[in-house]
Amino acid sequence: MTLTDMRTLVRRDLHDEDVNNYRWTDDELNRHIAHALKDFSGAIPLQQKATLATTSGSREITITGLTNRVMIEAVEYPLGQFPPSYQMFALWNDTLTLLSATVPDGSNCSIYYGQLHTLDISGSTIPAQYDDLVVTGACGYAAIELAGFTINQVNTGGINTPGDWAACGQAKLDFFRMELKRLGRKNRVRVKQLYVPYNPPLSQNMDWQ
Repeated sequence: MTLTDMRTLVRRDLHDEDVNNYRWTDDELNRHIAHALKDFSGAIPLQQKATLATTSGSREITITGLTNRVMIEAVEYPLGQFPPSYQMFALWNDTLTLLSATVPDGSNCSIYYGQLHTLDISGSTIPAQYDDLVVTGACGYAAIELAGFTINQVNTGGINTPGDWAACGQAKLDFFRMELKRLGRKNRVRVKQLYVPYNPPLSQNMDWQ
């Protein structure tokens, strides 16, 4: 899937395929696609792993090199153990601090993190099964934007045009966000079984979902 392919699908779902009379320019749709892609990345980021050197005697690890970072999932230190040794940690800006009793000795650690997905004219990192979901989100943002633009305009669809576009856009966004919430929760449960979370619940008698 390329950006051009996704834009074509968005136009098709919005019934905006008259090349001589587009409702949205390519740049406008690109913006709405980017918005939906960012939302998608927040729920289901691109899974990445980086190996970084620690500093002997310091629990702090600089992670400025992890560009387009959405979240940190886990920190493995020391390496080479089985089962892997995942550490509790705190994150402030671009500094990750290990909270365990183990003080790094300068050897490497592994950072498991989520990154923004990419989508351009060359391709995409979005898993193929989620392409249509991102299209739905982009359609929702586009419809909401058009609803605002058509207020106090002469519309061939009549006075209900802004409201119709707003309702259409909101319905698509509601579905999009509901699916992101569901898929994001499913992903967290699957991954976080591997290690002790750095923000454990204070009470086992409370539902922290």
